[in-house]
Amino acid sequence: MSDRQRRAFLPNFCAIRMVFAVVVSAELLAIVLTLGAFPGPDAFWSELSSRSLYIQWVALSVAAIYCGLRVPLGRLTHALAGSIAWVLVLFVTTGVYFAAAWLGLLAAPPDLVELGHHLAIAGIVGAALLRYLYEQHRERQRELAESEARLQALQARIRPHFLFNSMNTIASLTRIDADLAEQVVQDLSDLFRATLSDGGERSTLERELDLARGYLRIEGQRLGERLRVHWDTHGIPIDARLPALLLQPLLENAVYHGIEPSTDGGEITISGRLRNGLVSLAVRNTLPDGQRRSLRPGNRMAQQNVRERLDAAFGERAGMVVGEVDGCYQVRLHFPQEAA
Repeated sequence: MSDRQRRAFLPNFCAIRMVFAVVVSAELLAIVLTLGAFPGPDAFWSELSSRSLYIQWVALSVAAIYCGLRVPLGRLTHALAGSIAWVLVLFVTTGVYFAAAWLGLLAAPPDLVELGHHLAIAGIVGAALLRYLYEQHRERQRELAESEARLQALQARIRPHFLFNSMNTIASLTRIDADLAEQVVQDLSDLFRATLSDGGERSTLERELDLARGYLRIEGQRLGERLRVHWDTHGIPIDARLPALLLQPLLENAVYHGIEPSTDGGEITISGRLRNGLVSLAVRNTLPDGQRRSLRPGNRMAQQNVRERLDAAFGERAGMVVGEVDGCYQVRLHFPQEAA
């Protein structure tokens, strides 16, 4: 079972964005509860401030506990993890209530009826929030299943003309350079082995770069000097983990849409950087003239698949940007560094 399949439905409460969402949601709840109490104009702000402080204590304490228990909760079933998470909300609410009473922040001495009201509100809000997070998780799993189905289609979709041209190249090389023909056969074998692998498995950046070089060597034998390749990947962590078969589809698109239609061929540049724990990879290719560029219809299946698999693997920490840069077509993707 993959890490993705074991992941709990609770999001990462250690993330800055999640903490910000907790703070904002808690403040909105404080405003709603204050408005529901119908205080007078003079008492509104004082009641809002006291409720905000109380609810923020509860919300941030729960978020901190969820953050600390992220790994243990992730090993449990969704039902058990959700039940424990809900009980923790009640436990923290009780603790904050008595802490506020001890500090003298309550308007009256501790009262079990008032505590019951607080626990009822916390229980209802907590249950609704956990249900929402669970539904979000289920929707994400459905999207992931669809993405993996598209990956299987993509893996089975290596263009027939590429296979036929590769076999013709190998056949011609066997008569003039047997060693080079053997290298092309090995590159083709590695590529097809990758397409037949489990799409849910993680690969390494080193493996993906090797597949990319093998693919470009095959195309280089066919296109000759029309295909010019420039590598700028020094210093990137080759042990970084990422979904398998990300670069090759982007390179195939670059050859098909950028190099083949051009009379003089073109250049593909593969660059990589590591900044602030994020690995950035870019595939840039020159473009044919306008008339030839319009001859081949676009197919964004590969790009959409790469985008969705990055999102499924890394969430908001990863992404992909597509556009023209300095007259060239560029696809840039980034993802967090995770060692294999």
